[in-house]
Amino acid sequence: MQLINEPTAAAIAYGLDHMADRTWHNDKNVLVFDLGGGTFDVSLLKISKTGVIDVKAVGGDTHLGGEDFDRTLVNYCIKEFEKKHREDVSGNPRAMGRLKVACEKAKRDLSSTTFTPIEIDCLYGGIDFSIKISRAKFEELNSSYFEKCMELVGKCWLDGEIKKKDVDEAVVVGGSTRIPKVQRLVEEFFEGKTVCKNMNGDEAVAFGAAILAAKLSGNNDNDNVVWDTLLQDVTPLSLGIAAKIDGVEDVMSVVIPRNTSIPTCKKGIYWSYDNKTQVWIKVFQGESNNAEDNILLGKFYFCGLTPGSNGKSYIEVFFNIDANGILQVSAVEISTGQRKSITIAKT
Repeated sequence: MQLINEPTAAAIAYGLDHMADRTWHNDKNVLVFDLGGGTFDVSLLKISKTGVIDVKAVGGDTHLGGEDFDRTLVNYCIKEFEKKHREDVSGNPRAMGRLKVACEKAKRDLSSTTFTPIEIDCLYGGIDFSIKISRAKFEELNSSYFEKCMELVGKCWLDGEIKKKDVDEAVVVGGSTRIPKVQRLVEEFFEGKTVCKNMNGDEAVAFGAAILAAKLSGNNDNDNVVWDTLLQDVTPLSLGIAAKIDGVEDVMSVVIPRNTSIPTCKKGIYWSYDNKTQVWIKVFQGESNNAEDNILLGKFYFCGLTPGSNGKSYIEVFFNIDANGILQVSAVEISTGQRKSITIAKT
């Protein structure tokens, strides 16, 4: 029925909790920091006392999360084992599986203690493995990932055009936000402002999505707070088509820039060349200048074009995203009015 980003769903859960509090009289600017096992998302939102949730900017990395922290710890243990015993365990699937489980447990333990052991009997070749890991060492191993998280927070904050002092609360959700270093970095970014950890980090996204589903389906059990919730979202990534620009093929030509409020409708004018009478319209999502490095959402074949005197056929491309996040792309040949279109529900 509708698509929303994970941190937006978490913000709905946060907003419902505060809107139910009758002592809350002011609008709030909230940053939601969602760091899970495999992805990192961040959103900057304005939540009004009337129930309107206005997404100002979103950002993140779909390949950054707890699995990366586990991997750095595993790699460190592999090197330590090789240093002590002159054996490389990286090629043994059974040993690697056991090491990964032990390292994930150590990562979790280090959220509540400053030291933890990693001990595995008969890890490889009948050799036991034992090492003690400190929280400081874990933070050192993953410092580049933590820094990248904060770079993305800074980018989202700049895109949202809200001053740091005007951000009322930073909400952390997702299992990896239990890492003390992550919480500390968020607090330092907002100049000592305490992060909000009141919500269950593992349930906030599902709870927010359920609230929106209740509103969309009309099944709100006469809960006026749910009924009053109104989401005004943005596009998380740029949307465009592959085009030939300055002689370079498959350049990502952006039609709708990221963080554009939806619903929205935008257009661009392109052309086929060299007297071509047919062309693929390929729709991509992403930030790379090279279209092929982005996500291909869909494509359709436009044939029967009429080349002009210069060998080009001019095509007007329309991108329309409705309030539910559903994208429709249509292309019209300007000279003849011929039209083709595609509907994409996974943006």
